[in-house]
Amino acid sequence: MSASAAERGEKPEVQAVDVAVYTVPTDAPEGDGTLTWDSTTLVLVRVRSGRTEGLGYTYGAPATAQVISGQLADIVVGRCAWDVPAVHEAMSRGVRNAGRPGLIAGAISAVDVALWDLKARLLGLPLVRLLGASRAEVPVYGSGGFTTYGHQQQDRQLRTWYEEQGITRVKIKIGESWGAAQDRDSDRVARARASIGDNAELYVDANGAYTRKQAIRMATHLEAHGVSWFEEPVSSDDLSGLAQIRAAITADVAAGEYGYSLAYFQHMLAAGAVDCLQADVTRCGGITVWLRTAALAEANGLQLSGHCAPHLHAHAAASVPNLRHLEWFHDHARIETLFFTGALDPVGGTLRPGADGRAGHGLRLRSEVAEPYRTG
Repeated sequence: MSASAAERGEKPEVQAVDVAVYTVPTDAPEGDGTLTWDSTTLVLVRVRSGRTEGLGYTYGAPATAQVISGQLADIVVGRCAWDVPAVHEAMSRGVRNAGRPGLIAGAISAVDVALWDLKARLLGLPLVRLLGASRAEVPVYGSGGFTTYGHQQQDRQLRTWYEEQGITRVKIKIGESWGAAQDRDSDRVARARASIGDNAELYVDANGAYTRKQAIRMATHLEAHGVSWFEEPVSSDDLSGLAQIRAAITADVAAGEYGYSLAYFQHMLAAGAVDCLQADVTRCGGITVWLRTAALAEANGLQLSGHCAPHLHAHAAASVPNLRHLEWFHDHARIETLFFTGALDPVGGTLRPGADGRAGHGLRLRSEVAEPYRTG
């Protein structure tokens, strides 16, 4: 049997970076406290070394693809596929004058994930084995309950997660119309509790729609229905407001999904703004920064929760000791299960990344399924 490139001590180079854009209509109109939408865009990156390919993606504007092809590809090609942190640093430095936060951070994140997947595939290892496991199972919570849903649709979604899939944590959106529909918010929370009974955890997410005092007043109603997680009661940029609300209510305050750099999370932690830190591997800088964020949270005595894109988080999530859970977000779970082979099963409320022994994060694009949705 011939030795692998790794066994021969060779240093494989990244030889190509390809990008594609796919836009998938939602299965029903969706909205939260501050935004509505009817489609979700996935920007997919493939990096290649020899005959081995790594895959990553982010969710965001189609222009993300232009950043990857126009600014990042030339930085990545020719670099050693083993040295993902070095390539990540080169990308971050290369976009200095373009402005790293936001859309560009999403582009770096997608490439970073693809590089980690490539390295694991070159080594023939599940990504969680390359990173090193802290746990075999990763807990998830069902996330949806959009403000655009009627009562029956919300009830059906929550019961599917809890009764059929055994997911014992669920989240709905509140803060409709920038907090102007508080009576309906309150009614939907009560109905959500009725749907799942008393033994499941109920979470809410206002997406920054409330004012500070409004969020504190709303928390009294949330407490009456056993809500234990209040996500972005005010804007995640209002760190003093989050800290004020955190001190005043019993539910855990969570935020961080819009963190595009490690420094952002440090500012949030220094402000005492959250009980549980959130980070999104498709925004914060990929697996490289997500793992550093987990360490930062641990140093501050907090847990980390992965925001959206559950399949991209799963292997990294299994490697950190202070993980609380991952978000099984309706839109992303639906798209990832449709587009990729190797999708994970949330039945029982947990994922088992790497259990099938597939190299990398285990996802492969179903090109024939995805192609009709391709827009770039």
